Amino acid sequence: MSFSPWTILVDFGLVSLLILVGSLLRARVKIVQELFLPASLLAGILGLVLGPNGLQLLPFSELIGTYPGILIALVFATLPFSSEKVPFKAITKRVGNMWVYSQSLMILQWGGGMLFALVVLKLIWGDLHNGFGLILASGFAGGHGTAAAIGQAFTGLGWEDATSLAMTSATVGILSAILGGLILIKWGAKRGKTGFISSFDQLPTELKTGLVPVENRKPIGVSTVSSISVDPFMFHFALVGVTTACGYYLSTVGNKLFPKLSIPAFCLAFLVALVFQKVLEMTKADHYVDKKIVSRIGGGCTDILVAFGVASIKLPVVVKYAVPLSLLLLFGLLYCVIFFVVIGPKFFKEYWFERCIFSWGWATGTMAMSIALLRIVDPDLESKTLDDFALAYIPIAPVEIGVVSLSPILIASGQHWLFTLVTLGVGLLIMAFFAATSLQRNKAIIHKGESS
Repeated sequence: MSFSPWTILVDFGLVSLLILVGSLLRARVKIVQELFLPASLLAGILGLVLGPNGLQLLPFSELIGTYPGILIALVFATLPFSSEKVPFKAITKRVGNMWVYSQSLMILQWGGGMLFALVVLKLIWGDLHNGFGLILASGFAGGHGTAAAIGQAFTGLGWEDATSLAMTSATVGILSAILGGLILIKWGAKRGKTGFISSFDQLPTELKTGLVPVENRKPIGVSTVSSISVDPFMFHFALVGVTTACGYYLSTVGNKLFPKLSIPAFCLAFLVALVFQKVLEMTKADHYVDKKIVSRIGGGCTDILVAFGVASIKLPVVVKYAVPLSLLLLFGLLYCVIFFVVIGPKFFKEYWFERCIFSWGWATGTMAMSIALLRIVDPDLESKTLDDFALAYIPIAPVEIGVVSLSPILIASGQHWLFTLVTLGVGLLIMAFFAATSLQRNKAIIHKGESS
C-alpha cells in the first residue's frame, strides 16, 4: 500500500468508527455491560478480527503497529502537567498502608515475572528473550499503555515480538480483572468479608452503559485562555504536542550519538514535560494549564492506543509463544490472588476487602476496572479507598515510570538479573519496613495500655 497523509486519516477514521461501535455495544448489550468491557478494547478486538491480522475486511494500512508508539509518547507527555502536588508527609501520614501495599504489589510483579521467566521458563525454552518476564507486569499492572511503551522500547532494541506479546498480556489482564474480580466478590460476600455489598443491578447507569445521564454530567475542564486568541483545547494539545516532539527529537539524536543505547521517545517526552512544567511553575504560568483538560487528552490518546494496539497484535507471534506466555500469565494471576487473599488482610485493619478488590483491578487491568469493582462492593465509596489510592499513587507513579523506562535498556545491555534482584529487593524491603513499623506500633499500644 502506497503511503500518503490520507492513509493516516483513513486509519484513524476506521478506528474511530470501531470505537463508536464499541460504545454502542457497551450501551446496548447486557453481557458487554456485565463484563465492563471498555469501548476501546471492543474496538481493538473488532479491528483484530476484521483487520489485516484477521479477516482483512477493513482496509487498515501497515502503519497501525507504529501508532501505539506515538500515542504512548503523547500519554507520557501529559503526566507532569496533570499530576497534583501533595506534600509527602501528608501522604505517609494518611495512606501509608495503602502506599506500601500498592507499591510492593506493583514492583514485585515486575521482579516476580522476571524471576519466573528466568528460572522456570528459560529452563524449558532456552531461546526465550531475557526480557520475556517483563511481558507480565507490562500488561497486567501496566495495562495497554505500558504494554505499548515496553513493546516500542524492545522493538527499537531488536525484539519486535514484544509488542504483540505485551498487548496480548494487557488484553488478558483486563478480562482477568473483571472476571476474577467478580469471582472474588462472590467469595467475599459469601464469607462475610465485605463491609458494604451491592449487586450489578444497583450500580449507577453510567457505569453499566457508559452513558452519563444529564443530571450526572460534569465538565471536563475550564478555559484558561480566551478562544479569541486560541481555542483552550488546542492550547493544551499544543503544549503536549511540542513536548512529545521534543522527546522524539532528543530520542533520534541520542540514537545517532549512542547507537547501542536506545532511549525511547516516551521516556524523553516525560522528562521534557517535567522541565516544561518546572519552567511554568518558576514563571508562575502553571495556573494557565488546566489539569483536567490535559488528563482528558491523555485519556483520549490511551483509548486510541488500546484500539490500535489490540488490532495490531500479530497472531502468529502469540501462537509461537502460546505455552510459555500462558504459563507466565497464570503465574501472574496466582501472584495477584495470593496478594489479595493472604497479604491484603494483614495490611488493612478496616475495609481490607474493598481496598484489595480495588488493587486487584489495578494490578491486573486498568484504573477503570478498579473503580467498577469498587463500586460493586462499596457503592457510595464510604471506605475512602479511591481517595486514599489517589494520594498513595503520587509517589508510586515516578517508580512505575522509572521501571518502564529503564527496564528494556537494562535487559538489552545484559543486566536482566540486576533488574530482577533490585525490583524484588525493593519490594521486599518495603514490606519488611511495614512489618517492623507495625510491630513497633502494636508494642507501643500494648505498653500504653499496660501503663494506664
